[in-house]
Order: sequence, then structure tokens, then C-alpha cells
Amino acid sequence: MQSFSRFIIRLSVAATGLSVMAMIVTLSFVNGFQKEVSQKVFSFWGHIHVQHLELGKSLVSEETPITKNDTILNLLHHEIDIRSIDAFATKSAVIEKNKSIEGILLKGVESSFDSTRLLPFLKKGHWLHFNDTLFSKEVLISEQIASALEIKLNDTIRIHFISSKSGESSSYRKLTVSGIFKTGIEEYDNLFVIGDIRLLQRLNSWKKNQIGGYEISLNDYTKMDSLNNKLLDKLPLEWSSKSTKELYPNIFDWLNIQDVNRNVVFIIMTIVAIINLITCLLVLVLERTKMIGILKAIGMEDIRIQQIFFYNAAFITILGIGVGLIIGLGLCLIQQTTHFIHLDESSYYISYAPIWIIGWQVSLVCLGTTIVCFLALIIPTLAIKKLSPVKAIQFK
Repeated sequence: MQSFSRFIIRLSVAATGLSVMAMIVTLSFVNGFQKEVSQKVFSFWGHIHVQHLELGKSLVSEETPITKNDTILNLLHHEIDIRSIDAFATKSAVIEKNKSIEGILLKGVESSFDSTRLLPFLKKGHWLHFNDTLFSKEVLISEQIASALEIKLNDTIRIHFISSKSGESSSYRKLTVSGIFKTGIEEYDNLFVIGDIRLLQRLNSWKKNQIGGYEISLNDYTKMDSLNNKLLDKLPLEWSSKSTKELYPNIFDWLNIQDVNRNVVFIIMTIVAIINLITCLLVLVLERTKMIGILKAIGMEDIRIQQIFFYNAAFITILGIGVGLIIGLGLCLIQQTTHFIHLDESSYYISYAPIWIIGWQVSLVCLGTTIVCFLALIIPTLAIKKLSPVKAIQFK
């Protein structure tokens, strides 16, 4: 019987440790996954777009030109949560190379654009070289487009620009591929090419101070929705503000589903820990039935006997949580360092399982597991009150 109870105790410690480990690893994976994918989306396209109000405008349609507005810029610069404000414009086009074509959206940026956001995606080549000529003849294309059209670094490509006005013929420019990037997000890699905004201004017959809109990056992405709503209240009626979540709802809806998966894991692991601890304590009570009868016979109160088993079970709980904490954090740190768990980037937007350990969440898991398990341990100790001393001593 002792060997069996020893096995049950070890099994309970292992089950509690497994539950805590699973919760810590799940939390770290979900946090890291949401952070990394969100960061990719925001790095390429900013957090908020400020443009003229255009109802029903789709993402791939071109913007109505706006004139740079000092009043709007001053309003934006007074928001302490804003890290950078960059002018941009987009235009539909078609890349031609080796008699093959690919539809794209050319995103034009200024020389002052915060290129540090995009440099991590650059796989080959260099960032755009801006000069004092009419416009830079360099562009960045995605690895996916380069592969589809067999384009290499420093190749000269022909880009045909589609006129937004009916009756006007399309025009083309010969541009040099200065860099090849890969974000891992198909919505970007299948569509965007990055170039000089002055090229788009020239093609659209815009003035030098006319742009498509302002791309805003924040210090803290969690404040995106609140700041976007704030800007909507402050901007003039003919201006609009849209968060990146509104532009790419499918990505962020998918990320939010990860919270559901996390909650399911938490519920299952908590139930496993509770059932195992209750079973373990019941086995201990049954094994020590004679001892309980003797203690009751000599006058020991039920609550004192309950405390003996409660302290024993508490030791098992704390030991299990400690084991789970060490193994869970260890696995997270190994993955964080080596990236040994790989993902399909075309499906998950990232090539490895990212990890983000948040200290207060780990502490809350340990504390919450301790409280829940302690409450669950009260249930089997109630059986001690119902044991008759005579029957307990005679128990075999």
C-alpha cells in the first residue's frame, strides 16, 4: 500500500507540474506570437493612417491627394504616444520582367521615412537611396514577387502605372531593384513594392506638397484604438483616421482566436491538477484510516487531523508548482534562444514559435494554481469528519 501511495504522490506532483508548465508555455507562446505578428504588421504599415475622408475606400485603391497640413501635423506631434509621422502615397501598377507580369501596389515614401522599421525585413541589398534629382529610380520588391518574376538584385524592371482617370493611357518607368524584402505576411509580400513618393507625385501630376496621407507609428501599440478614437474626435470633418486593425481585420481576428486556445488549455490543465490532487489526498486518507481512528480515539480534534493531511497535500502542491515553473521557464528560454520549434511562415506569418515571458503573468499562474488547489484539497479532508474511530481502527 505504501508503494502505491508513493506512486500516487509522485503522479500528483507530476500532474501539477505538467499543468503549471503547460500554462506557462502556452502563455509565453500566445504572448510572443501575438506580439511578433502584430509587430510585423505595424512595422510595415504603421499603427494609424490619417487621410482625407473617403467612404467605401478599399485598401488597394489610391488615395485622394491631400496637401501637407501644418495644423494637422501640430495636432499629431502634441500626442505623446506617437513615435513617428511619415507621409506616404500608393498607386496601382504592374511589374513586367521576362515577358511575365505581376500586379502590385507601389508605396511611395519620403527620404525622412523611418527605415529602421523595415530594415529587419530586408533580405538582400540596401534601403532606397534618395537624392536631389526628380525622384529615386530605386525600388524594394518582395522575395515572393522576385521569385515569381525571376528578378534578381540590381535588375532593371519595367513598372507600368495604371491611370486612375478613364481615357488616359498608362505609363511606365524603368527602375532598379535595390533591395529584396520578406515580411512573411502574404498580404504585404504579394502586393507591395516600395519606392520614392516623388515618382508618384510626378505620375499623378501632384504638387510637391501633396501626399496620400500620414502613416503614424506609436510607442505602445496597445494604445492604438484609444488614440485612433481620440484623433477621430479632434480631426476636421473632412479628415479620417483608421487603425491598422481596421485595414487588416482578418489578421487581428485570427490573433484574437489564440486567446480562446489559451483559455481552453488553462481550463483543461486546471481540471487535471485538481482531479489529481483530490485523488492523491483521498488515497492518503484511506491509507492512514487506522491512524485517523487512533488519533480520534485519544481525543484529537478533527480539524487537527485534517491539518496533518492538508500540510502534506500542500507540500505536494508547492513541489508540483515549483517543478512546473522550472521546466516551463526552462523550455521557454531554450526556445527563445535556439528557435528549435519551427512554423510554416506562409500559414503563421513567422518561421518559428516566438516566446514572450511576462513576469507578472507567470506569478499569477503560480499563485492562482496554488489557491485553486488549496481550495480543492478541502474536499477530501472532509471525509475525515465522517470516520468513526471504532470502524477506522478496524479498517483493513
